[in-house]
Amino acid sequence: MKIRNKLILIYLAITSVLVSFFCVVIYIQSKDYRKAEFKDRLRKEALSAANIYFNKKGISPEVLKLLDRNDFTVLTNEEIVIFNSKNYVIYESGEDGFKIQKEVLEKIKAQKEYYWVDLKHEFIGILFEKNNQNYVIVSYAVDNYGFFKLQNLRYVLIIGGLCILFLSALTGWFFVEKMLNPIQQIIRKIDKIKASQLGERLEVGGENDEFAQLADRFNQMLDRLQKSFLAQKAFVSHASHELRTPLTSITGQIQVSLLADDSPEDLKKMIQSVLEDVKQLNRLSNNLLDLTSLTSYSTNSNLTLVNVLDKLSRVRDEAIKKNNFGHVLIKFDLDEEEIPELLGNPPLLYTAFYNLIDNGIKYSLDQTVDIEVRNTPQNIIIQFQNNFLQITEEDLRSIFEPFKRGSNSKNKDGHGVGLSLVKGIIEMHLGTIEVSKTDQDLILFEVCLPKR
Repeated sequence: MKIRNKLILIYLAITSVLVSFFCVVIYIQSKDYRKAEFKDRLRKEALSAANIYFNKKGISPEVLKLLDRNDFTVLTNEEIVIFNSKNYVIYESGEDGFKIQKEVLEKIKAQKEYYWVDLKHEFIGILFEKNNQNYVIVSYAVDNYGFFKLQNLRYVLIIGGLCILFLSALTGWFFVEKMLNPIQQIIRKIDKIKASQLGERLEVGGENDEFAQLADRFNQMLDRLQKSFLAQKAFVSHASHELRTPLTSITGQIQVSLLADDSPEDLKKMIQSVLEDVKQLNRLSNNLLDLTSLTSYSTNSNLTLVNVLDKLSRVRDEAIKKNNFGHVLIKFDLDEEEIPELLGNPPLLYTAFYNLIDNGIKYSLDQTVDIEVRNTPQNIIIQFQNNFLQITEEDLRSIFEPFKRGSNSKNKDGHGVGLSLVKGIIEMHLGTIEVSKTDQDLILFEVCLPKR
């Protein structure tokens, strides 16, 4: 069911409940008022007849009955009966009255006034005292006029309620249609946006309502999607280029060897060169796999307690094995009482630290990397500092972009993936990484990781 229909049905349901409640309250109040009013009239008729009967002077009962029947205020089928203290009828205004049970007369005497209903007739009994004698006066009649008014009121309420519901449906449809019109415009605009038209944007409008906020959030989502698509396109393009280079080298060397009649020594050199290209291709594939798989990791998955000093020491030993002339110095205040530990993914942190140290050794003038670890109550800060080969400010700004290599990377192995992988790993751990130049023209990478 569409939201439009749901809103209209909810609006009609609320309106019908309120209107029904209002009509029921009015009808019940009117019904109670009719009953109270008719009861009061019966009481007045009974007392009036009693006063005339007991204060009569020369008026016979027949004349009194005639007066009762021709009274302008007489009620429909009105009858008045007077009983003496022994429950005998001493006066009756009509000929075909109801027989009043003795139990009812006793209730009237006990309560002094008693009201009851029998079919259409309504009765009231009153205890009347005259000359130290107790009399019971019973007055009853049919309230045709009151019931007629109630019936008319019931019809008016039913018809009026249905008319209100009908008008509510029309006005509800009109207002819901007007309110949801921006949604229809958004839907039509979204239907026009294709994968090749991610530059299209929704009109936000001047109103600062929920629909404008929805359009704005959707535009922000399109911005992210467009950026992601462009990044993916650039990634595929750069990855294809980087993969093509070693594959072309391998293919060329093998083709040349097949055409030439090389000696075993030359074949051995060719195989050694192909092996180096294969290793380079393997490293590139692993880096690409790590870079693309970062999105599949959750920030809370595979987390264990990691000793940062121990992890850096292991990485340093591995990096020095690869770079025989490399020097890595780790500085940490041993007087610190707290061990620098954090919750993290050990393999990913290993990869990030290794890439930072390996890059530092590779691009340093003296192949030396200085590492300083600082322990704070909330974070662990790790600084990697080295004497980089000449690097420009433009290179620093784009140093974390994938496949982006600086002007100082000539004749250096690599594909421009390592530092972008480092940034992704650090951000996955809710940390930050920044690069800057020091006053001594040294390059400083500062990693801040929360302990969580």
